[in-house]
Amino acid sequence: MALDLLRVDDVHKAFGTNAVLRGMTLSVAAHEVVVLIGASGSGKSTLLRCINGLEPVDAGVIMVDGLDVTADDADLDAVRQRVGMVFQSFNLFPHMSVLANITLAPRKVLGVSADEAEQRARDLLTRFGLEAKADDYPDRLSGGQQQRVAIVRALAMQPQAMLFDEVTSALDPELVGEVLDVIRGLKESGMTILMATHEMGFARDVADRICFLDAGRVLESGPPAQILGDPHEARTREFLARVLG
Repeated sequence: MALDLLRVDDVHKAFGTNAVLRGMTLSVAAHEVVVLIGASGSGKSTLLRCINGLEPVDAGVIMVDGLDVTADDADLDAVRQRVGMVFQSFNLFPHMSVLANITLAPRKVLGVSADEAEQRARDLLTRFGLEAKADDYPDRLSGGQQQRVAIVRALAMQPQAMLFDEVTSALDPELVGEVLDVIRGLKESGMTILMATHEMGFARDVADRICFLDAGRVLESGPPAQILGDPHEARTREFLARVLG
């Protein structure tokens, strides 16, 4: 049985009086793909940001490959080397070429040589059909290309797991497929993935497990066929009727 690479145990997080996570508990095994679904405000994005150390938690524990993200002395650089994150917005540096965007963190954080960082970047760009864009600036790329570059930038750190936060929500509908194809390829390569998405068809195809979040907790989780086809909870059925109907 695969060991848990990510583990979230009774995590609470509030912004002022707004309690967003209220005892969030879940785990992701190595090489597993877990998809988070739920209404806006259910805690999906906040959970991902807490796992990556971008938001401190109020209570509870988050472990990433044996590292306690929630410890007072947590080495967040070490956490982010293990877990890459890609956001709704692409967050590429507009004044830097695609190649420079991708090689920056491996050189500055990992201490990789410029030559090695460039070779790693070019290999990844080729893998995802972007080799011709290496010297372009982000404003020359389509939204789908920018998001694929953002994924390549995260992969250049050679993480053990990837977090995806609604990565297709800012894209025109015709560009969604090219980004989802990249994630599908990562699953096939054995990458551990935790992602929030509204793309239910994609979730059905790629997820090993789907977690339905409601009011800051995992209300229900299980295989895609069960969660999307025969959910146990009335709240899950209500949500799916709205998003699928």
